[in-house]
Amino acid sequence: MIIQVRHVAALCALACAAGAVLTACGAPDAPPAARPAPSASSAAPSRPPTLAPGPAGLARVFEHGPRTRGRTVALTFDADMTADEGPRAEAGERFDNPQLIATLRRLKVPATVFMTGRWAEEYPRQARSIGRDPLFEVANHSYSHYAFTGSCYGLPTLSVDRLRPDVERAYTALRRAGVPNAMPYFRFPGGCYDRQALKALAPTGATAVQWDVVSGDAFATDADAVARQVLDGVRPGSVVVMHCTRSAAPVTERALRTIVPELRAQGFRFVKVSQLIGATSGHR
Repeated sequence: MIIQVRHVAALCALACAAGAVLTACGAPDAPPAARPAPSASSAAPSRPPTLAPGPAGLARVFEHGPRTRGRTVALTFDADMTADEGPRAEAGERFDNPQLIATLRRLKVPATVFMTGRWAEEYPRQARSIGRDPLFEVANHSYSHYAFTGSCYGLPTLSVDRLRPDVERAYTALRRAGVPNAMPYFRFPGGCYDRQALKALAPTGATAVQWDVVSGDAFATDADAVARQVLDGVRPGSVVVMHCTRSAAPVTERALRTIVPELRAQGFRFVKVSQLIGATSGHR
Protein backbone atom coordinates (compact mmCIF):
# COMPACT_ATOMS: atom_id res chain seq x y z
CA MET A 1 0.00 0.00 0.00
CA ILE A 2 1.41 3.42 -0.95
CA ILE A 3 0.92 6.24 1.59
CA GLN A 4 1.19 9.81 0.34
CA VAL A 5 3.97 11.78 2.03
CA ARG A 6 1.65 14.76 2.74
CA HIS A 7 -0.76 12.49 4.61
CA VAL A 8 1.99 10.95 6.75
CA ALA A 9 3.50 14.38 7.50
CA ALA A 10 0.10 15.68 8.63
CA LEU A 11 -0.38 12.73 10.95
CA CYS A 12 3.08 13.27 12.41
CA ALA A 13 2.39 16.94 13.00
CA LEU A 14 -0.85 16.20 14.87
CA ALA A 15 0.79 13.51 16.99
CA CYS A 16 3.77 15.71 17.88
CA ALA A 17 1.46 18.58 18.82
CA ALA A 18 -0.38 16.26 21.21
CA GLY A 19 2.91 15.36 22.87
CA ALA A 20 3.01 11.82 21.54
CA VAL A 21 6.39 10.31 20.95
CA LEU A 22 6.55 9.33 17.32
CA THR A 23 9.89 8.55 15.82
CA ALA A 24 8.27 8.72 12.41
CA CYS A 25 7.87 12.49 12.71
CA GLY A 26 10.29 14.22 10.43
CA ALA A 27 10.85 10.89 8.59
CA PRO A 28 7.67 10.19 6.55
CA ASP A 29 8.98 6.90 5.12
CA ALA A 30 9.77 5.36 8.53
CA PRO A 31 7.30 2.96 10.18
CA PRO A 32 5.37 4.11 13.26
CA ALA A 33 7.35 3.81 16.48
CA ALA A 34 4.46 2.36 18.50
CA ARG A 35 4.35 -1.15 17.10
CA PRO A 36 4.06 -4.49 18.92
CA ALA A 37 7.18 -6.57 19.05
CA PRO A 38 7.12 -8.96 16.09
CA SER A 39 6.49 -12.60 16.73
CA ALA A 40 8.91 -15.19 15.40
CA SER A 41 6.67 -15.79 12.40
CA SER A 42 6.09 -12.12 11.56
CA ALA A 43 9.80 -11.39 11.85
CA ALA A 44 10.59 -13.92 9.13
CA PRO A 45 11.34 -12.63 5.64
CA SER A 46 8.45 -12.37 3.21
CA ARG A 47 7.89 -15.42 1.06
CA PRO A 48 10.16 -15.53 -1.99
CA PRO A 49 8.55 -15.35 -5.42
CA THR A 50 7.21 -18.60 -6.82
CA LEU A 51 5.18 -19.71 -9.81
CA ALA A 52 1.64 -20.73 -8.89
CA PRO A 53 0.62 -24.30 -9.80
CA GLY A 54 -0.88 -24.74 -13.22
CA PRO A 55 -4.59 -25.32 -13.93
CA ALA A 56 -4.11 -29.10 -13.62
CA GLY A 57 -2.73 -28.69 -10.11
CA LEU A 58 0.82 -29.46 -11.21
CA ALA A 59 3.86 -27.62 -9.87
CA ARG A 60 5.21 -25.14 -12.39
CA VAL A 61 8.62 -25.57 -14.01
CA PHE A 62 11.01 -22.62 -14.32
CA GLU A 63 13.83 -22.88 -16.86
CA HIS A 64 15.04 -19.33 -17.45
CA GLY A 65 14.14 -15.73 -16.78
CA PRO A 66 13.03 -12.97 -19.15
CA ARG A 67 15.21 -12.49 -22.20
CA THR A 68 14.47 -8.79 -22.56
CA ARG A 69 14.99 -7.34 -19.06
CA GLY A 70 18.72 -6.87 -18.93
CA ARG A 71 21.71 -9.16 -19.17
CA THR A 72 21.24 -11.26 -16.05
CA VAL A 73 22.34 -14.82 -15.44
CA ALA A 74 21.90 -17.18 -12.48
CA LEU A 75 24.61 -19.68 -11.62
CA THR A 76 23.21 -22.68 -9.76
CA PHE A 77 25.17 -25.43 -8.04
CA ASP A 78 23.85 -28.86 -7.11
CA ALA A 79 25.24 -30.17 -3.83
CA ASP A 80 24.57 -33.84 -4.53
CA MET A 81 24.81 -36.75 -2.17
CA THR A 82 22.55 -39.76 -2.32
CA ALA A 83 21.14 -41.42 0.77
CA ASP A 84 23.34 -44.51 0.38
CA GLU A 85 26.68 -42.75 -0.14
CA GLY A 86 27.53 -42.44 3.56
CA PRO A 87 30.08 -45.27 3.46
CA ARG A 88 31.88 -43.58 0.56
CA ALA A 89 32.07 -40.35 2.55
CA GLU A 90 33.41 -42.27 5.55
CA ALA A 91 36.06 -43.75 3.28
CA GLY A 92 37.26 -40.28 2.33
CA GLU A 93 35.30 -39.34 -0.79
CA ARG A 94 34.48 -35.64 -0.76
CA PHE A 95 31.02 -34.58 -1.86
CA ASP A 96 31.61 -30.94 -0.87
CA ASN A 97 33.68 -28.22 -2.54
CA PRO A 98 34.61 -25.45 -0.07
CA GLN A 99 37.11 -23.97 -2.52
CA LEU A 100 34.31 -23.34 -5.02
CA ILE A 101 32.24 -21.54 -2.37
CA ALA A 102 35.33 -19.51 -1.39
CA THR A 103 35.84 -18.48 -5.02
CA LEU A 104 32.22 -17.35 -5.34
CA ARG A 105 32.70 -15.25 -2.22
CA ARG A 106 35.99 -13.81 -3.41
CA LEU A 107 34.50 -12.87 -6.77
CA LYS A 108 31.29 -11.64 -5.08
CA VAL A 109 29.05 -13.83 -7.23
CA PRO A 110 25.48 -14.43 -5.96
CA ALA A 111 24.41 -18.02 -6.50
CA THR A 112 21.71 -20.55 -5.72
CA VAL A 113 22.78 -23.86 -4.17
CA PHE A 114 20.40 -26.80 -4.59
CA MET A 115 21.26 -28.98 -1.63
CA THR A 116 20.18 -32.52 -0.82
CA GLY A 117 19.19 -33.22 2.75
CA ARG A 118 21.76 -35.99 2.92
CA TRP A 119 24.50 -33.52 1.89
CA ALA A 120 23.40 -31.10 4.62
CA GLU A 121 23.59 -33.91 7.16
CA GLU A 122 27.10 -34.84 6.05
CA TYR A 123 28.37 -31.24 5.97
CA PRO A 124 26.22 -29.29 8.46
CA ARG A 125 28.79 -26.56 9.13
CA GLN A 126 29.14 -25.85 5.43
CA ALA A 127 25.37 -25.99 4.90
CA ARG A 128 24.87 -23.51 7.73
CA SER A 129 27.62 -21.20 6.44
CA ILE A 130 26.16 -21.15 2.92
CA GLY A 131 22.59 -20.82 4.17
CA ARG A 132 23.39 -17.82 6.37
CA ASP A 133 25.49 -15.97 3.80
CA PRO A 134 23.38 -13.28 2.06
CA LEU A 135 25.40 -13.85 -1.10
CA PHE A 136 23.73 -17.23 -1.52
CA GLU A 137 20.34 -18.88 -1.31
CA VAL A 138 19.78 -22.56 -0.55
CA ALA A 139 17.06 -24.55 -2.30
CA ASN A 140 15.81 -28.13 -2.13
CA HIS A 141 17.40 -30.90 -4.20
CA SER A 142 15.49 -33.75 -2.46
CA TYR A 143 16.66 -35.63 0.60
CA SER A 144 17.92 -38.81 -1.01
CA HIS A 145 18.88 -37.73 -4.55
CA TYR A 146 16.86 -40.70 -5.73
CA ALA A 147 14.98 -40.30 -9.00
CA PHE A 148 11.40 -39.04 -9.11
CA THR A 149 10.83 -40.96 -12.36
CA GLY A 150 12.01 -44.24 -13.79
CA SER A 151 15.13 -44.52 -15.95
CA CYS A 152 16.97 -41.43 -14.68
CA TYR A 153 20.72 -41.85 -15.23
CA GLY A 154 20.78 -45.04 -13.22
CA LEU A 155 19.60 -43.41 -9.97
CA PRO A 156 17.49 -45.49 -7.58
CA THR A 157 13.81 -44.61 -8.03
CA LEU A 158 11.39 -43.47 -5.33
CA SER A 159 7.92 -44.95 -5.22
CA VAL A 160 5.03 -42.56 -5.80
CA ASP A 161 4.06 -42.43 -2.15
CA ARG A 162 7.60 -41.36 -1.17
CA LEU A 163 7.97 -38.39 -3.53
CA ARG A 164 6.42 -35.67 -1.40
CA PRO A 165 7.82 -37.04 1.91
CA ASP A 166 11.31 -36.97 0.37
CA VAL A 167 10.94 -33.26 -0.45
CA GLU A 168 9.65 -32.49 3.04
CA ARG A 169 12.39 -34.56 4.67
CA ALA A 170 14.97 -32.49 2.81
CA TYR A 171 13.55 -29.24 4.20
CA THR A 172 13.69 -30.76 7.68
CA ALA A 173 17.33 -31.78 7.20
CA LEU A 174 18.23 -28.29 5.97
CA ARG A 175 16.63 -26.67 9.01
CA ARG A 176 18.40 -29.06 11.38
CA ALA A 177 21.72 -28.26 9.71
CA GLY A 178 21.15 -24.57 10.43
CA VAL A 179 19.86 -23.27 7.10
CA PRO A 180 17.35 -20.68 8.34
CA ASN A 181 15.29 -19.96 5.23
CA ALA A 182 15.55 -22.60 2.53
CA MET A 183 13.89 -21.33 -0.62
CA PRO A 184 10.63 -22.78 -1.99
CA TYR A 185 12.44 -24.05 -5.08
CA PHE A 186 13.05 -27.69 -5.96
CA ARG A 187 15.41 -29.29 -8.45
CA PHE A 188 14.59 -32.85 -9.41
CA PRO A 189 17.51 -35.27 -9.07
CA GLY A 190 18.97 -35.74 -12.52
CA GLY A 191 16.51 -33.13 -13.75
CA CYS A 192 14.04 -35.98 -14.38
CA TYR A 193 10.34 -35.35 -13.83
CA ASP A 194 6.91 -36.21 -15.21
CA ARG A 195 3.29 -35.25 -14.46
CA GLN A 196 3.23 -37.58 -11.48
CA ALA A 197 6.32 -35.92 -10.00
CA LEU A 198 4.91 -32.43 -10.57
CA LYS A 199 1.63 -33.44 -8.95
CA ALA A 200 3.48 -34.71 -5.87
CA LEU A 201 5.55 -31.53 -5.64
CA ALA A 202 2.63 -29.09 -5.93
CA PRO A 203 1.31 -29.40 -2.32
CA THR A 204 4.73 -28.35 -0.97
CA GLY A 205 4.33 -24.94 -2.62
CA ALA A 206 7.70 -25.24 -4.34
CA THR A 207 8.47 -24.21 -7.90
CA ALA A 208 10.47 -26.75 -9.89
CA VAL A 209 13.67 -25.15 -11.18
CA GLN A 210 15.46 -26.57 -14.19
CA TRP A 211 17.94 -24.73 -16.45
CA ASP A 212 18.63 -23.70 -20.01
CA VAL A 213 22.43 -23.99 -19.93
CA VAL A 214 24.16 -27.29 -19.11
CA SER A 215 27.74 -26.69 -17.99
CA GLY A 216 28.85 -30.26 -18.60
CA ASP A 217 30.96 -30.14 -15.44
CA ALA A 218 29.80 -33.51 -14.09
CA PHE A 219 32.82 -35.85 -14.23
CA ALA A 220 34.60 -33.41 -16.55
CA THR A 221 38.39 -33.16 -16.52
CA ASP A 222 38.84 -30.13 -18.81
CA ALA A 223 38.01 -26.84 -17.07
CA ASP A 224 38.40 -24.85 -20.30
CA ALA A 225 35.84 -27.02 -22.07
CA VAL A 226 33.35 -26.52 -19.23
CA ALA A 227 33.92 -22.76 -19.31
CA ARG A 228 33.48 -22.61 -23.07
CA GLN A 229 30.25 -24.60 -22.96
CA VAL A 230 28.79 -22.17 -20.42
CA LEU A 231 29.98 -19.06 -22.23
CA ASP A 232 28.63 -20.32 -25.56
CA GLY A 233 25.24 -21.13 -24.05
CA VAL A 234 24.44 -18.16 -21.80
CA ARG A 235 21.76 -15.72 -22.91
CA PRO A 236 19.98 -12.99 -20.93
CA GLY A 237 17.95 -14.63 -18.16
CA SER A 238 19.80 -17.95 -18.34
CA VAL A 239 19.96 -20.47 -15.51
CA VAL A 240 23.23 -22.43 -15.56
CA VAL A 241 23.44 -25.82 -13.85
CA MET A 242 26.78 -26.72 -12.26
CA HIS A 243 27.85 -28.89 -9.32
CA CYS A 244 29.34 -28.33 -5.90
CA THR A 245 30.91 -31.76 -5.37
CA ARG A 246 34.65 -32.31 -5.61
CA SER A 247 34.46 -36.00 -6.41
CA ALA A 248 31.88 -35.69 -9.20
CA ALA A 249 32.84 -32.27 -10.59
CA PRO A 250 36.54 -31.69 -9.92
CA VAL A 251 37.17 -28.84 -12.39
CA THR A 252 34.15 -26.62 -11.69
CA GLU A 253 36.01 -24.14 -9.49
CA ARG A 254 38.72 -23.64 -12.13
CA ALA A 255 36.11 -23.16 -14.84
CA LEU A 256 34.36 -20.60 -12.67
CA ARG A 257 37.49 -18.43 -12.61
CA THR A 258 37.15 -18.11 -16.40
CA ILE A 259 33.36 -17.92 -16.64
CA VAL A 260 32.77 -15.09 -14.17
CA PRO A 261 35.16 -12.43 -15.55
CA GLU A 262 34.26 -13.22 -19.16
CA LEU A 263 30.52 -12.91 -18.56
CA ARG A 264 31.05 -9.68 -16.64
CA ALA A 265 33.13 -8.36 -19.53
CA GLN A 266 30.14 -9.11 -21.77
CA GLY A 267 27.93 -7.00 -19.54
CA PHE A 268 26.20 -9.81 -17.64
CA ARG A 269 25.14 -9.38 -14.03
CA PHE A 270 24.92 -12.38 -11.72
CA VAL A 271 21.68 -12.87 -9.78
CA LYS A 272 20.00 -15.58 -7.74
CA VAL A 273 17.21 -17.75 -9.09
CA SER A 274 14.72 -15.92 -6.86
CA GLN A 275 15.50 -12.68 -8.68
CA LEU A 276 14.86 -14.25 -12.07
CA ILE A 277 11.59 -15.77 -10.89
CA GLY A 278 10.59 -12.44 -9.38
CA ALA A 279 11.18 -10.78 -12.75
CA THR A 280 9.04 -13.39 -14.49
CA SER A 281 5.31 -13.07 -14.97
CA GLY A 282 3.58 -16.27 -16.00
CA HIS A 283 6.72 -17.62 -17.63
CA ARG A 284 6.97 -21.36 -18.01
